[in-house]
Amino acid sequence: MTTQDELRLLPWSGPGGNPCYLSTDDREGFMSRLADNIEAVQLGTAAELLERASETLDDQDTDPEQGRLLAKELTGALRAVLRVAISRGHLLAVKEPHGT
Repeated sequence: MTTQDELRLLPWSGPGGNPCYLSTDDREGFMSRLADNIEAVQLGTAAELLERASETLDDQDTDPEQGRLLAKELTGALRAVLRVAISRGHLLAVKEPHGT
């Protein structure tokens, strides 16, 4: 079984926005693969939003309401990407022995 340090932060939240963790020794198991796939989608969405944001900022005729909606979407994407970064950082720390 995994230790507390080996829990994987999942790319979705639980009730009340609380973080969800996966405890498994099988990095190729169903839940691990599901989390990997959702992370890939989240990163892809963030990349698309970044491109759209660049285009929107370059457009002098952008409606302020469109800008606010884009900012809200970017905030959600940034939150998801930050969760992925934290999760992957924890996974790297667990995989690499300390002091190397």
